[in-house]
Amino acid sequence: MTKERLIPLIVATALFMENMDSTVIATSLPAIAADIGTSPLTLKLAITSYLISLAVFIPASGWTADRFGARMVFSIAIAVFMVGSIGCALSQNVTHFVIARILQGMGGAMMTPVGRLVLLRSIDKSALVNAMTWVTVPALIGPVIGPPLGGFLTTYFSWHWIFLINIPIGLLGIFLAMKYIDPIKSETPERFDLYGLVLAGIGLAGIAFGLSVAGLNLLPWPIVAGLVAVGTISMTLYVMHARRTGSPVLDFSLMRLSTMRASIFGGFLFRLGIGALPFLLPLLMQAGFGLSPFQSGLITFSSAVGAMGMKTLAARIIRAFGFRYMMTVNAIISAVFLAACALFTVTTPLSLIFIILVVGGFFRSLQFTAINTVAYAEVEPAQMSRATTLVSVNQQLALSAGVAVGAFSVESTMLYQHVTELDAGVFAPAFVVVALISAVSAWFFWQMPDDAGHEISGRKAVEIASRKGAATAATKAASEGTDDARDQRLG
Repeated sequence: MTKERLIPLIVATALFMENMDSTVIATSLPAIAADIGTSPLTLKLAITSYLISLAVFIPASGWTADRFGARMVFSIAIAVFMVGSIGCALSQNVTHFVIARILQGMGGAMMTPVGRLVLLRSIDKSALVNAMTWVTVPALIGPVIGPPLGGFLTTYFSWHWIFLINIPIGLLGIFLAMKYIDPIKSETPERFDLYGLVLAGIGLAGIAFGLSVAGLNLLPWPIVAGLVAVGTISMTLYVMHARRTGSPVLDFSLMRLSTMRASIFGGFLFRLGIGALPFLLPLLMQAGFGLSPFQSGLITFSSAVGAMGMKTLAARIIRAFGFRYMMTVNAIISAVFLAACALFTVTTPLSLIFIILVVGGFFRSLQFTAINTVAYAEVEPAQMSRATTLVSVNQQLALSAGVAVGAFSVESTMLYQHVTELDAGVFAPAFVVVALISAVSAWFFWQMPDDAGHEISGRKAVEIASRKGAATAATKAASEGTDDARDQRLG
């Protein structure tokens, strides 16, 4: 297997483990709570400790990878995540569970951005689209395969296995990483910005945690608002600090690059809408249609089928149309398929639901691949670690915001309709709202230059070949015209 295929698969293995783990717990919550002697509500809040840990440690990932080497940090991150998984499986009370989830968050915070950094430093930019396709797939499959897998393991085995299945996956990832990934690290690591890390950590933790619990009735609204406010104030202070330091943990100066700016702003809006889907769709299937968690999981898994079908075509599509045009149009198409979920009713044939989710999954996966790839089109090698950190933070906030917006839309509809129980009718407005937000992202993608990312998409080579062909044709036509004129004179 070639390096361009093997390294993305190694990174994808670790990211799949993390993405699946973050959603697999949802269906097993009651069983875990009963076993360790706490309430599902208390355990739900304990699980969000993972989000806090993730938000606090992601900003440190770039500097850590530069200082100790991306391969080593990536492998250690997988090991830390595995230790946290074992801790979750062995937890006897809620305190043990919280500590174990914090450990998992520390590992996860390093795995995602450092995994991408490994990819960017190991793969030539011309092969980046194909490589990023393989890394994008687990981010889409994990959230949809998690709930049915969690339900299956909890029902037929034990909830402990939802954590223990990470161990063989993690061991395989570490072995492959140490064997096939080159030990690349920065020759001149920058000074560590501890003050900036504290400010960014508090800011991201407050915003991500506040948005994650907003609308879920886990905490009173004043506390939720307070968390988001503290996070926002801390991030504001961080932005002021970052302007005065030469080595910020989150480098917002990268936003001057048109492709990075489009990936951050447009990507945030697109992910916000799509991030609500794994939250809204299972609720619709279970609370609205009366399906079991396992049945609804099998239906939502169809999105992953579409994502897998995309991986062989993404590079060709982007090469044919270019990033700017493809991402603009595809954002609208993806939003339309997201809005189509608002039309699902109890009488809608499951085959039609399956088709819409499969096709929608294809276009969403294509967009994610493009967003994740074009972000690095103009980034210099020395800035790659900062770029992967910034992109990872943006993704985490977008997904948290997606859940918050989806939950708020459902609650608002329930208040408007004067209903107290979830039914199929309260979900349609939420799907429309998040679809409209995703569609707005098209404006940011359209702001990119016409030749955005041409070097990594292969579009530049296509245009050069096209121009050469046109020039050859014109020369040939001119020559034939001269010959015709000569023939006429001779005649």
